[in-house]
Amino acid sequence: MTAFETSTFAEPSADSGHRFDAERHWAASLELGFGFRDRVTRMVKASHRGPLRVQRPFYPEGYEGACHVYLLHPPGGLVSGDALSIAARVEPCAHALLTTPAANKLYRADSHGVAWSQLTQLKVAPGAVLEWLPQETIAFDGSRGVQETCIELESDARCLGWEVLALGRPASHLPYISGRIEQRFQLFRDGKPLWLERQPLDPAHPRFSGRWGQGGASVQATLWAVGLADEAGAIERLREAITASQRWAVTVRHGVLLLRYLGHERNEAWEICRQAWTCLRPLLIGVPAHPPRIWFT
Repeated sequence: MTAFETSTFAEPSADSGHRFDAERHWAASLELGFGFRDRVTRMVKASHRGPLRVQRPFYPEGYEGACHVYLLHPPGGLVSGDALSIAARVEPCAHALLTTPAANKLYRADSHGVAWSQLTQLKVAPGAVLEWLPQETIAFDGSRGVQETCIELESDARCLGWEVLALGRPASHLPYISGRIEQRFQLFRDGKPLWLERQPLDPAHPRFSGRWGQGGASVQATLWAVGLADEAGAIERLREAITASQRWAVTVRHGVLLLRYLGHERNEAWEICRQAWTCLRPLLIGVPAHPPRIWFT
């Protein structure tokens, strides 16, 4: 049994999404498939339930380049009882880049403290490439839920992605002082775990403000790259390219390059991830970075 098969959400009752008590549950799902046909990566599957959609594929790098797809969640964020499930499979030799048109928002839990959940399942076949580049997530004070990302790579599949999380809204004097968010990451190659991580974010726990933990930081980011031919060289390139901030670090473990940011500036975290992607993409797949147009709208 794979990690995907064990990470599932219970099916809601027919009217559970319209409840406003502790049993509230509103599920939405999106399943995508990408195949390599006639030397072009095509979106060969797009099924959805609830408010999760995609726009048509874009080919800003030419039809023989990556297939860019924007994931759309019209509500713009998660509230109590929401259960989002996103699954994508990239078939052999295909190359997909997935992103979002705007920041995702995790709203304050309701009076019953009902949590939300978000599960992302990514499968990449031999010879395929997946870039997972969502825009940042903003957690409102009092938000409660679990974010889980599961990645399964086969053989020589390559993957580059990131997650940027901003806690609270300091500019509006609304820091994240209550609630609980748990982040889980699982990355496998041919069924072997390469990176397993669980991170609870709870302002009531000493870890949240302790120097040995979150250290009071309100913004964090994790970028990963798997499949680099020269990991040590990639780290040197990153250190040469990202010089405007010292609030990040990079390492390699079990073939997974991990870059971390911990600070207080959402724009700074995003820019570091963007610079790292610009630096790593040519090393990973041999083509320069081509930012999705939606990032500039």
